[in-house]
Amino acid sequence: MPSDTSEKGLETLIMRHLTGTDGLVSDPAGVVAEDAPAKAGSRWFAGSPQSYDREFAVDTAQLFAFLMTTQPEEWAKLGIANYKDEHGMARQKFLARLQGEITRRGTIDVLRKGIKHGPLSFDLFYGTPSPENAKAVERHAKNRFSITRQLHFSRENKRSLDLCAFINGLPLITFELKNSLTKQTVEDAIEQYKRDRDPRETLFAFGRCVVHFAVDDHEVAMCTALKGKGGTAKDSWFLPFNQGWNDGAGNPQQRDRPK
Repeated sequence: MPSDTSEKGLETLIMRHLTGTDGLVSDPAGVVAEDAPAKAGSRWFAGSPQSYDREFAVDTAQLFAFLMTTQPEEWAKLGIANYKDEHGMARQKFLARLQGEITRRGTIDVLRKGIKHGPLSFDLFYGTPSPENAKAVERHAKNRFSITRQLHFSRENKRSLDLCAFINGLPLITFELKNSLTKQTVEDAIEQYKRDRDPRETLFAFGRCVVHFAVDDHEVAMCTALKGKGGTAKDSWFLPFNQGWNDGAGNPQQRDRPK
């Protein structure tokens, strides 16, 4: 079988390495995520584009699965009787509260400190524990790292993002992929971010995702704050995110990369 040298082929390689699958998930919206990631991957879940809520920029299947598993008593009190119901009042109120806290404090602070929702308190991430703390080790293992391919992020059109990485349903990293064999490079990915990834979209707002990666099969660049196509080139500032090679820029050639 000939190698897939397209951008989609690079997507598939990344998904198979992380999740053990090609990531082409087609579950209906609202279906609870799997209990455990595929054994063939690196313990990442393959997210479903259908479970991504564009209004609140959250993967609700991954978020609700995390809350139900780690904080069942608080979850029960939340009163989301049918988490599949996108118009359920309790569901909308909780997501609006989460949205407000992320907007005010940023995703990292929300992951570190959790949120309060009325009389209820929710943890949204369990940090790396000391090995002797068995309970903390168990909690940390229940964090859900997921990655979704071809994520339709826009509330206004059908634009999609190549890959988006989440922790417990909250997006942290976006990726635009290019392949030099199809005459596109990391520079084209950077231009795509500057031209087509509007920070007025919730996913690309500052403080929502930690970083945005432009990637091709040779190089990687990163940006922490997208400014939109109205800004100058320096506004959306992309920096190299490469390993270096022979005391210079770039990355090792494929044959020289560590196994």
